[in-house]
Amino acid sequence: MGKNTALRRLDLGYFIRPASETGGSQPRVEPVLAYLVRHEQGLILFDTGIGSADAETEAHYRPRRRALQVALSTAGVALGDISLVVNCHLHFDHCGGNHLLAGKPILVQEAELATARRGDYTIDELVDFPGATYEELAGEAEIRPGVWIIPTPGHTQGHQSLVLRQGDGTVILAGQAHDFASQFASDQLARQAALDGVEQPLPAYQPWLERLADFDPRRVLFAHDCSVWEPSHSGFQN
Repeated sequence: MGKNTALRRLDLGYFIRPASETGGSQPRVEPVLAYLVRHEQGLILFDTGIGSADAETEAHYRPRRRALQVALSTAGVALGDISLVVNCHLHFDHCGGNHLLAGKPILVQEAELATARRGDYTIDELVDFPGATYEELAGEAEIRPGVWIIPTPGHTQGHQSLVLRQGDGTVILAGQAHDFASQFASDQLARQAALDGVEQPLPAYQPWLERLADFDPRRVLFAHDCSVWEPSHSGFQN
């Protein structure tokens, strides 16, 4: 199942995370990445890029946007070809292009949508716009044959990831469940150490890593990191 599923990463620009948020003395430039999934039942778009924000947010993050239409066109796809949208969460740098897909179903965890609608969370106009069509989930779901949504809370309460069964193994689109592939790798090793019976203290890790491990992922991709996680036991091919 899912052997005919193909994946394309989309570059939707970048933003500058200020030093106050990086944990260091320097700001950091972070990519904004979305993913186009070609499934036999239609095209799925995971995240839609950076939306227009208020002046304070614009000055804080200094985003540089690449239009969703342009990014899709490099893959030979138009907005009208998308059949389904999935947002990992509803911050402005992940749902910014949703309004361009008005009328298309948008899959989101009900906890995420409720939080976004309470205000002081994201840019309200990016959440509720004319034609916004949300399908709310309360937990995991197989949304297409070989395609699952798995809750991965942490960055936000309603964060979710997309799991794709492919012919050469499982790919996880982790969104911002981790900021970097290296952080995911560290948590995976902490989990392995716990499974190996290493005595505490050990680093804590998110309990949903156990569920992701059930899929035996071969690659994990992220929203703000161009690096790709692969298991350490992966073989090399010429």
